[in-house]
Amino acid sequence: MPTNRLQPHFAARSPKPENRSPKPLSLLIVLALALAASAQTKPRARDLGVPFDGTPGPNNAITDVKGLEVGHTTLISGDGKLVVGKGPVRTGVTAIHPRGKTSNDAVFAAWFTLNGNGEMTGTTWVEDSGFLDGPVMITNTHSVGVVRDAVIAWKVKHSTPDMEGYFWSLPVVAETWDGWLNDINGFHVHPEDAWHALDVAHTGPVEEGNVGGGTGMVCNEFKGGIGTASRVLDAKAGGYTIGVLVQCNYGRRDQLRIAGVPVGKEIPDHPAYGKDETSNSLWGQPPEGPLPNRDTGSIIVIVATDAPLIPTQLKRIARRVALGLGRDGSYSGDGSGDIFLAFSTANPGAVGPKGLHQLSMLPNDSLDPLFLATVQATEEAVINAMVAAETMKGIDNHEVIALPHDRLREVLKKYNRLAK
Repeated sequence: MPTNRLQPHFAARSPKPENRSPKPLSLLIVLALALAASAQTKPRARDLGVPFDGTPGPNNAITDVKGLEVGHTTLISGDGKLVVGKGPVRTGVTAIHPRGKTSNDAVFAAWFTLNGNGEMTGTTWVEDSGFLDGPVMITNTHSVGVVRDAVIAWKVKHSTPDMEGYFWSLPVVAETWDGWLNDINGFHVHPEDAWHALDVAHTGPVEEGNVGGGTGMVCNEFKGGIGTASRVLDAKAGGYTIGVLVQCNYGRRDQLRIAGVPVGKEIPDHPAYGKDETSNSLWGQPPEGPLPNRDTGSIIVIVATDAPLIPTQLKRIARRVALGLGRDGSYSGDGSGDIFLAFSTANPGAVGPKGLHQLSMLPNDSLDPLFLATVQATEEAVINAMVAAETMKGIDNHEVIALPHDRLREVLKKYNRLAK
């Protein structure tokens, strides 16, 4: 039987559901406080001297958009050989409440898919209605269904009807594939894990790296996971905030660029998937899976803002995410699921059922600073995820190394890009 190891976000879980016992409330509170402290003290990309453009908010996180909350459940247990259904387990759930967990007020929203080899549920209604009603959840590919159903159950238990008086829900749940490190076919994410992420969501600093839905993810063949960043516009542009959260699980090592520097080519050793010498291509799947291919993984990006934008404008914001990923070296290959959602917390009460609604919106010719902020925050959020992530071993002792901080600084210095 794999050995459980208590990890942040209250992660120790028995592989057998019947052995899952709830954690004492006092323990949850202590661990939550420890996590918040860790999120504040762990080095981030800027701390290492990575130069980024733009002005971040106080937390340099999506939670710089007032009222927004983020929570994680992280599941880590077991070591060694894969035994489907038992582990090793390296997975979890991340929850985003646009207006906080106590609100049932929908937000204007839009989504965009750069490459559709992935999933984000609930987006057909977001597209038609222009509203996001409820939280956004991110998990692994084979846990989308259980997390979706868990959100509905959580809303039934905690919420009154939505602002239009309905008691139904079409949750937004997105995914990336963690099957290189995690027993993804063991279905270790359970409803209580989604509920926990929803319940512990908070404002302030956001935990990054090997946490929540990002626990078992790989980015540019370094350890990936959850990352976040924000930008605050100057007063002349309205002083609005753009916040970005990513679950990054994409990319080849040789494509990685940080601050314009070809870091992946400068640090080529120990790529996550190894190399197939006959085809000189990287293994994007385990040996028992599909043939080697040269693109790997996926990325989910959530953009939040307090700027008064309507859905057509938020669609334009969501598209700009792709430009931020391009700065980091992504080319969005055929096998990648690159799916983005943007929402605005302005215009509270806009979804109310009756009467005329007085809305505010920026003119289109005022959107350029928000477009630029989205690109900048996306670029930085991905690098923050990689800087925060730690080396991890998973199923069959697959090891994915962390981006080495000292070598990153050396490479940036070599190219005269290390911030003073």
